[in-house]
Amino acid sequence: MPITLLDGGTGRELLRMGAPFRQPEWSALALMEAPLFVTRVHQAFIAAGAEVITTNSYAIVPFHIGADRFKSEGLRLAALAGRIAREAADASAGRVRVAGSLPPICGSYRAEWFDSNFARPILATLCDGLRPFVDHWQAETLSCIEEAELVREVIGRDTKPLWLAFTLRDDEVSGRSEPQLRSGQRVVDAVTAAISLGAQAILFNCSQPEVMGAALTIARQRIAESTASGRAKPSIGAYANAFAPSRTLAQANSDLSAIRSDLTPAGYLAWALEWIDRGAEIVGGCCGIGPEHIRAIRASISSRLDAEV
Repeated sequence: MPITLLDGGTGRELLRMGAPFRQPEWSALALMEAPLFVTRVHQAFIAAGAEVITTNSYAIVPFHIGADRFKSEGLRLAALAGRIAREAADASAGRVRVAGSLPPICGSYRAEWFDSNFARPILATLCDGLRPFVDHWQAETLSCIEEAELVREVIGRDTKPLWLAFTLRDDEVSGRSEPQLRSGQRVVDAVTAAISLGAQAILFNCSQPEVMGAALTIARQRIAESTASGRAKPSIGAYANAFAPSRTLAQANSDLSAIRSDLTPAGYLAWALEWIDRGAEIVGGCCGIGPEHIRAIRASISSRLDAEV
C-alpha cells in the first residue's frame, strides 16, 4: 500500500534552528521577522523525504498575533506562508505537494471556546491568502466536529481536496475504552461527519501517539461501512506530537511543553509502523517531530517497498 509521508512540526524546528521565537506569536514570529528560516524548515523536511509540506500558517490568527495585527497583516502573512512553501515544493521538481494549514481559529484544544461567527471571517482571510499556493486544504488540530463543518462552509466550492485532522483527548491514555475528540465527541461521529463533508483524507494529529491507533481502527471501520455502496473512500492517517499528556483544560502552545525522551526517531517510527499496520495511508509528525523522525520513517517505508519488489 502506498504511504504518503507528511512533514513534522514547524514551530519546534524553527526554535531549534535559532529563528525568532516567543510567545504568543509562536511560529508566526519567524514569518514576520526572518522568513528565510521558514524556507529552511521546509527544505529540511523535504530533504528528509517528506512528500507533503505544510504552510506555516497555523499561528496566523488573532489568538497568537493579536487582533489588530491580524486585521492589518493577516492576509499578507498567509500569502507569504503559502508562497514560501510553494517555492520550496517547486524546487523538488514536482515531488512535493503543499498543504494549506487551517488552524483552530479560537484556540487549540479548547472546543468550548469555538465561536463560528468569530472564526468565519478569520478563516476566510487565511483561505484567501493561501489559495493560490496550496494543493490541498489541511484543517488541523480540530477539537470538535463544528470546527470541521465551518471549514467546509468557508472553502465552499473550492475544488482543492479537503483533509480534516482531529486532535484527541490524551489525558487518560490507558483509562478510556473509546477514543474521543478533545470536545468529548466520539471519533466515530467525527469520521461520519468528515465523510459527509467530502473530506478526501481523515487524520488524527497533535495528540500522543498512544491514542492514534484505536482512532485509526474506528475510522477504517466506519469508512468501510459508509463507502460500501461505491462512494469515494477517504484516506486515513496520523501525525502525533511528542508532548507529555495534555490536561483536559490545556491550551496548545500556551507554554513550551517538554518533549518526551522516548520519542526518538526509532521510538516514533515504531508508532508510525503500527499506524500503517492499522491501515494508515498518510503518516507524519506534529509538534516536536523533526526531520530526523521523518527520515527514519522514509527509510523504513523504502525498505518495505524494496522487500515487496
